[in-house]
Amino acid sequence: MNKEKILKNKIFLYLTEFFAGMSVMAVELGASRLLAPYFSSSQIVWTIIIGTIMIAMALGNVYGGKSADKNPDPGKLYTRILIAAIWIAAIPVLGKYIILGVSALLIFTVDSNFLIIAAFAACMLVFAFPLFLLGTVTPSLAKYCVESLSDSGRIVGTLGAFNTAGSIIGTFVPTFISIPAVGTSITLLIFAGILAALCLVYFANSNISKKKTIIPVIIFAICCTAGSGNSFAFWESGLAYEGESVYNYLQVKESDRNVVLSTNVLFGVQSVYMKDGGLTGMYYDYALAAPLMAAGTDKKPEDMEVLILGMGTGTYAMQCRKYFGSIETSGVEIDEKITWLSRKYFHLPDDINVTTYDGRAFLNAIDKKYDVIMVDAYQDITIPFQMSSIQFFTLVQKHLKDNGVMVVNMNMYNNNSGNINQYLSDTISSVFSEVYTVDIPNSTNRELFASGNKDMYAIFQNNIKTIKNNELYNLMQQAADSLIKYNPGNHILTDDKAPVELLGIQVIDGLIKEEAAYYKEIFKKDGIKGLLNSFH
Repeated sequence: MNKEKILKNKIFLYLTEFFAGMSVMAVELGASRLLAPYFSSSQIVWTIIIGTIMIAMALGNVYGGKSADKNPDPGKLYTRILIAAIWIAAIPVLGKYIILGVSALLIFTVDSNFLIIAAFAACMLVFAFPLFLLGTVTPSLAKYCVESLSDSGRIVGTLGAFNTAGSIIGTFVPTFISIPAVGTSITLLIFAGILAALCLVYFANSNISKKKTIIPVIIFAICCTAGSGNSFAFWESGLAYEGESVYNYLQVKESDRNVVLSTNVLFGVQSVYMKDGGLTGMYYDYALAAPLMAAGTDKKPEDMEVLILGMGTGTYAMQCRKYFGSIETSGVEIDEKITWLSRKYFHLPDDINVTTYDGRAFLNAIDKKYDVIMVDAYQDITIPFQMSSIQFFTLVQKHLKDNGVMVVNMNMYNNNSGNINQYLSDTISSVFSEVYTVDIPNSTNRELFASGNKDMYAIFQNNIKTIKNNELYNLMQQAADSLIKYNPGNHILTDDKAPVELLGIQVIDGLIKEEAAYYKEIFKKDGIKGLLNSFH
């Protein structure tokens, strides 16, 4: 088959359009997973990814059309596709280093909107070029396929249909099959391999020298070897587990003292299991005040029912059981793989029921009421808007028993006016008459307790006296001394208007600025050497 026959083989050209569309979507989804451990998986990051891809594709469309008009040689197109394939294959090898390098550089030069700027810069450097090259495919193929104006509409429509069909496959397969099964790195290698194979088929059936394909094949093979076993948290060693689910990057780290789950390697701990069974030193401990606030003369904490929205690996459920005996706990966790990890690594008992579902959807589907409902579904700036609105907190209130208490873990707290936690607190205060907050020492977490019972705080103080465990007694006394009755404002979040991520990014900017100031001062005094020494 010579070059002219390849040009006349419309099926092959349509398949090229199909696989190009498929790979674009696979790279887009891969981009979200590669960026998530460093910048979160928020709508803001998704906006940056989609915007970057559209910029690259638009520029590729323009260039591809001009190039095809100037020199309608399919060999040039398939060379571009092969370069794109090799670039995509190199992303698992080099992508995370580029992301961290960009972040390290910008943290010393950017004073605001760090997350947005760093995510955009990283996305442009890592993903824009291969998508620009793939953007040249459609206009080039239109040039090669259209033979006369009489069939131009049909040909272009067919190309569009193949591109869309490929995009559908490239959307569903990574999300539901390849990423959960083999991870982001291998997923990118698979789709890069498909593009490379397509190009090799073309070159094998054209008069182009076969020697020209040897170097790209060697580079691709090196990327497959180096990139297939890579870790997001490459600076970590001895992880008990590292993998991915439909929703999250997951990392389990075990020490002599505890087992820790992190779903975002740069944003702290999501769950922890203490091997000695003691307190965690984290916000879960302070949340143990909720059953003591809901208990009354007719009901002890051990007689209560607790629901946890955002179960994680069950830290709070097991803490409740340890300190309150037969208390009944159940949870809702949207990520089924986290629940699997909870049984395998975190010793969550089988009799603690976990439902795989969205927290709000779960409440809409049941009629049962609880003494305590814990909302622990907020992670960095990834705050589900549907679980932050006045409608959601009203729904929680309806599922609380008389004198029931809602406890909410809010991270990234600060005292600036108009921040995300003020919005959440004001919204909760519009539903519950009694709202108290306590800041967790040595962390950025704030615990909020809400109830319709005006005696909630007094009940809590009285029930502290009944605690027999000295460790818990001391902590609860400290919590009681630190609790502050919240003075509400009028910042209300609704299902229609809940800009939680933009509000959250303002808080992250502040936290990053505070942290960066320390390292900037070291760099100013001692240069790079002093900066490197500060990490040891």
